[in-house]
Formats: sequence, structure tokens, C-alpha cells
Amino acid sequence: MRQKITLWQLVGFSLTSLFGTVLHFLYEWSGQSIFAALISGVNESTWEHMKLLYFPLFAFALVQSLFFKGNPNFWCIKLRGIITGLILIPILFYTYNGIIGNSPDWINISIFFIAAAAVFIYEARLLKRRDIQCREPWLAFLIICFIGVFFILFTFVTPRMGIFLDPVTGNYGI
Repeated sequence: MRQKITLWQLVGFSLTSLFGTVLHFLYEWSGQSIFAALISGVNESTWEHMKLLYFPLFAFALVQSLFFKGNPNFWCIKLRGIITGLILIPILFYTYNGIIGNSPDWINISIFFIAAAAVFIYEARLLKRRDIQCREPWLAFLIICFIGVFFILFTFVTPRMGIFLDPVTGNYGI
């Protein structure tokens, strides 16, 4: 079982990395399609980079859940993993920028991959444990879905906060 979990997490990291990268460019490639904007990055804000991690993680979790039906803790573990990745991106980005003062693209790209790797390493450890008790897996799933709703909503109705600011254009959202 441990090897199966490790393999799943390696596949998940690979697919999340691949699709997160594609989502970075999808909005532009699609001619700025509103449908693409729902799940892809529409600008270079930290929030939109978090969105690039969320949607591949969620999609992979949906597929993975079909094979982990026997694990009642699955959705609680996925919720913890997704929140970990979403928190890591702004922490790493703003910490790095606060110390160095600028942000080369290769560092920003690395932050995405570091956050994705952290998610799957953390989830692998949790999936291998037997002492986790998920009392309400449906609630964990619902919270994960609500996170997605906020990513979509804030693409179109964007709060005027720093995390949503596109540092390239100075705009918010679309």
C-alpha cells in the first residue's frame, strides 16, 4: 500500500506541475476566453498563481478519490494538502521578495513547483498514517469546492488587495 501511495503522489505531482504550467498560458492561448479564465491564470498576481495550483490539485483529487474509496480520511487529507500548497505560494513569494527585493521569473516558477511538491509529500505522509480521523469527509470536500468558487469569483470580482494585484500591469483580475 505504501508504494501505491508513493506512486500516486509522484503521478499527482507530475500532472499538477504539467497542467499548472499549461494553465499559466491557457488564458492568453485561448484569446482571453472567459471559459479559460475560470480555471487559468488571467494575470501575474500571486492569487492567480495560487489558482494554477488549486485546479490541477482538485482535478487530480477527483480522479484519485475513485481509487481511494476505502480511505475515509481521503478528503480531509486532500483539504490539508490543498490548503498547505495555497498558503506556501504567498509565504514563499512574499518572504523571498521581502528579503531580496525583486523576483526573477525562475524563482517564481520554482515557488510553484516547491509548493506542489510539498503538497504531495505532505499528503503521502498523511495517507500512510492510520491515526487520522476524518469525521466529516463531505465537509472537507465541500470546503475544497468553495475554495474553487472563490478562485472563480475573484477572477471577475477582484478585491483591491495586494495579493490580487498584477505587478506587471498594475491591474486587478481580468
